[in-house]
Amino acid sequence: MKTPCRLTDKRLTRMLSECTIFMVAVLALSMNTTAQDMSHNHMSSGYDPTAESEITQDWAKQKLAKSPRHKEWVKVKNGTREVNSFIVYPESNKKATAVVVIHEIFGMSDWVQQMTDELAEAGYIAIAPDLLSGMGPKGGGTDEIAATGSNAVGQAIRALPPDQIAADLNAVADYVSKVPGANGKVVAGGFCWGGTTTFLFATRRPTLKAAFVFYGTAPNDNGQGQAYSVDKAAVGKIGAPVYGFYAENDMRVDATIAPTVDAMKALNKMYDPVTYAGAGHGFMRAGEPNNPPPAAAPAGADEATAKKAADSMTAYKANRKAHDDAWARWMTILAKI
Repeated sequence: MKTPCRLTDKRLTRMLSECTIFMVAVLALSMNTTAQDMSHNHMSSGYDPTAESEITQDWAKQKLAKSPRHKEWVKVKNGTREVNSFIVYPESNKKATAVVVIHEIFGMSDWVQQMTDELAEAGYIAIAPDLLSGMGPKGGGTDEIAATGSNAVGQAIRALPPDQIAADLNAVADYVSKVPGANGKVVAGGFCWGGTTTFLFATRRPTLKAAFVFYGTAPNDNGQGQAYSVDKAAVGKIGAPVYGFYAENDMRVDATIAPTVDAMKALNKMYDPVTYAGAGHGFMRAGEPNNPPPAAAPAGADEATAKKAADSMTAYKANRKAHDDAWARWMTILAKI
């Protein structure tokens, strides 16, 4: 007969400690999941599946290098944190509205920097903070974290505390509202995870003049595995109009639009979503005119290869049109602020 296992005081203490650590981890994960929905799928939008390609785009880097506009990296103070931010100034003879550009789940990519420059080209002061600033193993940001593993950037972003994100963005908004040439008006626009974060930011900064949400979702209060439910207590704090930009082929995100429309209407908040036909999630990057089109099928290709190439070209064209239409809409709205 085996001797019964006895729980000594020391062993019981260790078990309770391990249980406490586990529960804290679960609670932290739950809080992040509630505030941020970041499981966006880019594969249907023509994205290369490697993490490096999501952060580095030579075509974006080359275009940015040719820009005549003044651009620089600045460190914005948020308490003891420093948020490394890329800012570009328009060539203008009048004060301009500032746009806070919130990056995708891929962090501070070359494309995000190119988008920031394009906004400056359109006449706006644009600033893109690297929200992973200081989160690297040696205190760096996106680039340093990306070097540690293929999924490291996404994992690091998922672990960011919502309060830290909001505080970083508020610090950046305060900073850019006061730079030379700024007229004091600040708007925010974000993509993918950045679109969801833009919605979150609008709940934390009532003075924001507008929020531009590209394929992102409103803050939710549903539990994991439960039907999507808008956090009305959070969105009730929004003071800015929210403009949504969505892709037809993105049902995971699109399924949240109707509940968001109902919640925002009930709270008398302005929410104007537009869905672009044929487009896939991530169409602002996938449809960027500077982004090379997919390669045609090689001569003599089999039927499956030819179809795959044809489908890729169809998606590319739809994303291009969605990008152009969304950009035109964005510029029209910005001009009225």
